[in-house]
Amino acid sequence: MGITDKISNTAENAKGKAKEATGKMTDNERLEAEGKMDQASAKAKQVGEKAKDAMGDAKDAAKDALR
Repeated sequence: MGITDKISNTAENAKGKAKEATGKMTDNERLEAEGKMDQASAKAKQVGEKAKDAMGDAKDAAKDALR
């Protein structure tokens, strides 16, 4: 996972936590739900990036094994 992706996902997760907390404090269910969605989106992106990294590592290992 690239550093920019990590930063972006971390920022999105933090934004979601802030929205969720603000929604809870103000009793705004919509804002709270948006915060949870932002966090879920960031986590899903992290999983996708980790999967891409794992595929790249497997590809590199296969190339090395063939040498």
